[in-house]
Amino acid sequence: MARIAGVDLPRQKRVEIALTYIYGIGQARSNKILDQAKIDPSVRVKDLSEEEVSRIARLLDAEGGVEGDLRKDISLNIKRLMEIGSYRGMRHRRNLPVRGQRTHTNARTRKGPRRSMTRPSKKA
Repeated sequence: MARIAGVDLPRQKRVEIALTYIYGIGQARSNKILDQAKIDPSVRVKDLSEEEVSRIARLLDAEGGVEGDLRKDISLNIKRLMEIGSYRGMRHRRNLPVRGQRTHTNARTRKGPRRSMTRPSKKA
């Protein structure tokens, strides 16, 4: 089992896809890392040698910006926006869409389930 940046990579998948399981690495960055490490993207994770795994890990450490560090940076950026009282910070604080989407309809993912409006019962 290849373990890179604290993440166990799936053994049956190709390396270029398996690297995307690491937070902060997409397909393009995965291919760039594999080019630098001189590893064929079509090889399976189970077929990687220890030396190749360590080359990938070394490149990720040198580049930075993955997993815990990246998550911490993003949360600090959001906190900063909320502290300075920017528009984006206010949207984060109120759990509303941040990037200009409409909220009159839609935005259910960000706003959560609908709260039903209940009427007070009539008294006879």
